[in-house]
Amino acid sequence: MHSTITQFEITLPAMPRGFHLVTARLMRLMPPLPRTGLVNIFVKHTGCGLAINENCDPDVRTDMQTVFDSLVKENDPRYRHTLEGPDDMPSHVKSVLVGASLSIPITDGHLNLGTWQGIYFCEFRNHGGPRSLVVTVIG
Repeated sequence: MHSTITQFEITLPAMPRGFHLVTARLMRLMPPLPRTGLVNIFVKHTGCGLAINENCDPDVRTDMQTVFDSLVKENDPRYRHTLEGPDDMPSHVKSVLVGASLSIPITDGHLNLGTWQGIYFCEFRNHGGPRSLVVTVIG
């Protein structure tokens, strides 16, 4: 059995700071998936991240923002990396906490996510701009 590897980039438009459910958007931009395999999605920036979490109740995304902002505060006088504004260093810390990539199994030609799982794009900057994702499909 031979596996094929397909790789391409997706550019997400600038999004406001917060946790954004992007599953449907990403699926529209992907080619047909193989019957079985793996998708890896990697974000090429240090002020944002990717996560899998609740896909139904938008309050979860709002609450995630509240929790992250209380865990990693802006304007901490101990920060030395402050040239790009008060949200810059906190965005790097939040990115490390969330992570820059996801690996999701493919089963029967679909992402094998749980019933209540969706892909979050997590923007930690106030003005992050467009974001590039590298998508690798193995199958």
